[in-house]
Amino acid sequence: MERQSVTVEQFFKEHGESLEMKLVTGERGLDRVIREPTVNRPGLALSGFTRYFAYKRMQVMGHAEVFYLREQRKEERESRYAYLFAYKIPCVVFSRNLKPDKEFLAAAEQSGVPVFASPLVTMKFINKATLDLEMMFAPRTSEHGCMVDILGIGLIIRGESGIGKSEAVLALIERGYSLVADDVVRAVLVDGRDVLCTSSELTRDHMEVRGIGIINVAQMFGVRAIRKEKNLDLIVTLKQWEEVKDVDRLGMEMEYVKVLGVEIPHVIIPVRPGRDIARLIEVAAFQVKLRKSGYNAAEDLNKRLLAQMTEKSPSAAPAGES
Repeated sequence: MERQSVTVEQFFKEHGESLEMKLVTGERGLDRVIREPTVNRPGLALSGFTRYFAYKRMQVMGHAEVFYLREQRKEERESRYAYLFAYKIPCVVFSRNLKPDKEFLAAAEQSGVPVFASPLVTMKFINKATLDLEMMFAPRTSEHGCMVDILGIGLIIRGESGIGKSEAVLALIERGYSLVADDVVRAVLVDGRDVLCTSSELTRDHMEVRGIGIINVAQMFGVRAIRKEKNLDLIVTLKQWEEVKDVDRLGMEMEYVKVLGVEIPHVIIPVRPGRDIARLIEVAAFQVKLRKSGYNAAEDLNKRLLAQMTEKSPSAAPAGES
């Protein structure tokens, strides 16, 4: 699911602190909508050229815009402000702690447009705000399962209720790996190619263990046992042994499932009493790590077999021999 818009209030709550934004005026307009995930400097619009004015974006006023306006007569400034606020702009941010004049504030208040101030340098604010907006607008979804980080490989463990996901995760945490999310994994598409996963703020650090209840993983195993977010590299599905008709014995061909349009390697592990599921999941992660480095054990073995078969095959008869 891709967000089509973000309100100014949502952006301010999530990123206002990191961008050091302070609301100057226009609180009643915080429900205004940002419709494009980038930032615009309205210099050309303030000078009168509005043919390509990107009014759907957050507007940022830097030194160039502020000092240009200061050179205009009061009546001219008021005219420019009225023209600017005639568009449904979401909000205006003054960088470098620049202060809007009283005419600007009056026009913004009348139009219900929030005005913010930030001490950040203009380009630094624009770059960071653009990244934040792109993340907020990025396609996202939720996956049911538990996610862990095994030596840099982020994997989701899926399976029906009671099959042993939590027990496997606990065993992996005891081996020094980290929990990313329990039960529900939130995924967002980054740069159109990476699936970044995390947990909800409410349940972070916690997981449910059947028969015991809710445990705090960070308090029980230490902060090393928790990771806030991780790219998705592998999905492991646990299934009852009887439900898996054809067990892959070689692993020549990797299976994939799509998450937010990205193909993610997928492994099905049959479950039955006596199997160390956590160890098998760990090995599956190691296997993906090796494949990422360019090594495939099944292909390596196949090449050895073919080479041996070639060596043992009878050589062709010499030319001219009957």
